[in-house]
Amino acid sequence: MAKILAIGEVANGIPKKATREITSVGRSLGEVHTLVLGTQAEAAASEVARHGAEVIYAVESSDYNGEAWSQMAAQIVREGGYEIVLIPHSWAGRDVSARLATLLDSAVISDAVEIHNEGGRIKIKKPVYSGKAFVWLKSTAAIQVVTVRPNSQKIEENPGAGKLEKRQLDLSKVKARQISFIPQKSTRVSLTEADIVVSAGRGIKGPENLYLIENLADVLGAGMGATRAVVDAGWCDHTLQVGQTGVTVSPTLYIAVGISGAIQHLAGMGSSKYIVAINKDPDAPIFKVATYGVVDDLFQVVPPLTEEFKQMLGK
Repeated sequence: MAKILAIGEVANGIPKKATREITSVGRSLGEVHTLVLGTQAEAAASEVARHGAEVIYAVESSDYNGEAWSQMAAQIVREGGYEIVLIPHSWAGRDVSARLATLLDSAVISDAVEIHNEGGRIKIKKPVYSGKAFVWLKSTAAIQVVTVRPNSQKIEENPGAGKLEKRQLDLSKVKARQISFIPQKSTRVSLTEADIVVSAGRGIKGPENLYLIENLADVLGAGMGATRAVVDAGWCDHTLQVGQTGVTVSPTLYIAVGISGAIQHLAGMGSSKYIVAINKDPDAPIFKVATYGVVDDLFQVVPPLTEEFKQMLGK
């Protein structure tokens, strides 16, 4: 049986959704142990164990430090003799995975949307050519490092022993330190972890109409996104950009409002399970990937749609 290390993040004692996801995936592939880093990491042990971790390495870290995190992970991989390392394909995961693979003299297979264990070798499916196609890859490295796209895998409860082992970061030799942190002020779920995402395109015509997207997202408890054109125009913050040069999302439901469907945007949301497009142009490229399409003026569709959801959800 393959020995697997999942590396995830914790915030205030709560493991992020992607941490639970890669632990579940690891459990389905072999024996999984989970390294959790973040604030109140020890408090997350029982939740991580619930999803299959036999051993939990808890590392308290008030600030993100990719250098220190990857050094800690490399030490644990070597000591434990792990053959496979799973990491969320988040901004932190992309940083840590590259550093870790370098320290282990290995390589990274990134952005897996499907993953299998074939005789101890990881085989993954990942999007290529801006989401136009998929490719299957198999790692030949001695230690296989894989990043997994958030929201692409099932989270299942399959309890492991959950043996807790506390570790401490060594910050004495790191070359970069965090000197300040400005948290994003938002009550909405993060884009990468959202089951539902509502995104705005240039069809909303201006920032004064962004409230239509905000209202719909709030009613659905959804994350809010936007196209590059909307962000470049200064209508909303760059952290909301979905696409090849922004955030990649894989929600269960993606609602594209006033979005034409440029290939750059499709690369960031094309793996969504269901896509609903609202656009008055019947020839818009977004309809080629949409599960359901509404050809109509968004200003006539979104407000009554939001009210209907309010009544259905009792809000």
